[in-house]
Amino acid sequence: MKEITAAELKERLERGEKLNIIDVREDEEVAFGMIPGAKHIKMGDIPNRLNEFNKEETYIFICRAGVRSEHVCRYLEEQGYDVCNVVDGMLAWDGELV
Repeated sequence: MKEITAAELKERLERGEKLNIIDVREDEEVAFGMIPGAKHIKMGDIPNRLNEFNKEETYIFICRAGVRSEHVCRYLEEQGYDVCNVVDGMLAWDGELV
């Protein structure tokens, strides 16, 4: 599984890269802020929302500390999706929040 740190993700966004970032935290966690441009899909909702993913694109998953997003990445990788986990999660994010 591919991995990226929050700092590396921030650098890529600052360079203007178009990224598919999926935040898998719960509603109450997201209420404190999300990375600009990220899409919120709770971890438990992923299996029922596979139709929103394209196997030709790469998706970067983030949660609070990197554990839930790792589980989501493993699941989606088994389904044939191209995924990348933010290993240190939102705890390490020091960029803008919306």
